[in-house]
Amino acid sequence: MAQPPAEPAVGKQRVGRGDVATVQELTVAFSRMDQSRGGGHGRKALVQYLHSDVRDFLHGRFPDERVRREMFSAAAELSYLSGWMAFDNGEHAVAQKYFVLAVKLAARADDAPLSGHILRAMAHQAIDLGFAREGLHLAEASVHCERYAAAPQRAGHARRDPRTRTGRERKEAGSGEGALRAEDDLSLASEGIREPNRTFFFGEASLAHETACTLRDLGDRPRAIREFRHSVRTRGTAFRRTHAVTLGYLGATQIAGGSVEEACATWCSVLDSMEDGIYSGRARQAVVDMRHLLSPYRRRGIPAVTALDARATAYLTQVD
Repeated sequence: MAQPPAEPAVGKQRVGRGDVATVQELTVAFSRMDQSRGGGHGRKALVQYLHSDVRDFLHGRFPDERVRREMFSAAAELSYLSGWMAFDNGEHAVAQKYFVLAVKLAARADDAPLSGHILRAMAHQAIDLGFAREGLHLAEASVHCERYAAAPQRAGHARRDPRTRTGRERKEAGSGEGALRAEDDLSLASEGIREPNRTFFFGEASLAHETACTLRDLGDRPRAIREFRHSVRTRGTAFRRTHAVTLGYLGATQIAGGSVEEACATWCSVLDSMEDGIYSGRARQAVVDMRHLLSPYRRRGIPAVTALDARATAYLTQVD
C-alpha cells in the first residue's frame, strides 16, 4: 500500500459507520500498545491490516460523503500510527513512507487537524535526526490555517510542543513565557471537549518532557533536569515506553553536569523497563548512549559505573 488510489474505485463491499468504528478501535488499541511496549511490538500486524482490510474499505461503496471522509480519516490515522511506530523503532525510511501516505489520506478526507498532527510527527522525526531546518518547516506547516484553528486544545498544543517552535518561541520557552502559554493552552483541554483519540498521550508529563528537551538544547541543564524529573513523576504507568525515553534523557543530562552516580541510578531504571519487555529503537538508543557517556568513567573504579556498564552490555548483547 505505497499510496492511496487516485480516485476511490467503486467496489462490491459496502462500507458503513461500523467499519469506520472498527478501524478507529483498532487504532486506539495499537496506539496504547505502542505507548506501553514500544513501536517494535505489533507493528507488522497493524501494517498487514492496513494493507488488507483497510485498503478494501477505501475501495468500497459508501452510503454518503460523510462516511467516505470518516473512513479516509480513520485510514490516515492508522497509517500515521504505523509511521510513528516505525519511527520509534528506528525504521526511519519506513516511517517517512507511512507518514506521507497518512498525509495524502488525510487530505482526501479533508481532515486538516489530522494533517497537522501527522506533520507534527514528521517534524519530531526530522528534529531527532538532526534536520532542524526541515523540522521547523514541517512544524510551521502543521499549524497553518485550519490545521490549527480547527483542532481541539490538546491536539493543537501537541503540534506546538517546545521543540517544534520557532527560534523566538524557543527563547521564550527558555525564559518560561512559552512554557506558561503552553500550560494555559493545555489547561483548556477539559473533559467536556471532544478530542481525537490520537491525542490521549499528550498531557502534563509530555509537556514537561518536551520543555526539558528545549531547555537542554538551550544549555540550561538545571532547569532541564527539573522538567525531566517532573515528567517522570507525573507520567502514568500506561506510558512505559516514553517513560524509559525520558529517563534516558534525564540520565544523559545529569552526567553532562557531572552527576555520575545520580545518572547511573536513573539509567538503572531505564534498563529495568527495557528488560521488562519494551521494544523501542529510541529506548534502546538510550542504552547505547549511556554506554558511550559512561566510557570516560570506566577506569575510575566507580562501582555504580562498573555495574551499570556490565548490565547495559549484557542487555545489548541479548537484543542485537
